[in-house]
Amino acid sequence: MLREKLKDYNVILASKSPRRQKFFKDLDIDFTTQLKEVEEIYPQKLKGIEITDFLADLKSKAFTNLKEKDLLITSDTIVWLNNVALGKPKDAADAFKMLSSLSGKKHEVITSISIKGKDFQKIINDITTVSFKDLSVDEINYYIKNYKPFDKAGAYGIQEWIGFIAIDHLEGSYFNVVGLPVHKLYNELMNL
Repeated sequence: MLREKLKDYNVILASKSPRRQKFFKDLDIDFTTQLKEVEEIYPQKLKGIEITDFLADLKSKAFTNLKEKDLLITSDTIVWLNNVALGKPKDAADAFKMLSSLSGKKHEVITSISIKGKDFQKIINDITTVSFKDLSVDEINYYIKNYKPFDKAGAYGIQEWIGFIAIDHLEGSYFNVVGLPVHKLYNELMNL
């Protein structure tokens, strides 16, 4: 359905995330992937959704020459815990610190998506609340050693081992936690 709806557009996914690319393939969207390096720095006064909205927009601004039929999709995801944004860990020690802070607590996974054409832009977002059980040091170390979650916000992937054993409860979209609220993206694209 989306392939037909978007047949007149040149859909550009600006993401190196294999999970986001797979979602686009599974939605049967004909797209290309283009990457531009962006320094993901945001004003410290921003909170929660404001951060992901800002970063999704910032990533879209790197594409300065959109053509008439281009449709650019950029996005950003953070884990939000106790008014602190957890991005991607720098190394194993940072991943350990993040996972330890999530242990036994609820946090939010926030994703924003920018849908941008030559003459328009819309930013949508989604929030999922995730509850983690108490994790042992051994469980955290096992996960980091075997799954190397350095490309994931909050240092975990819900679709991996840690998601199987750590998540007690989820409120909202599972796919948002994987990295893209596909139901919201689908609806927006169908309404173009």
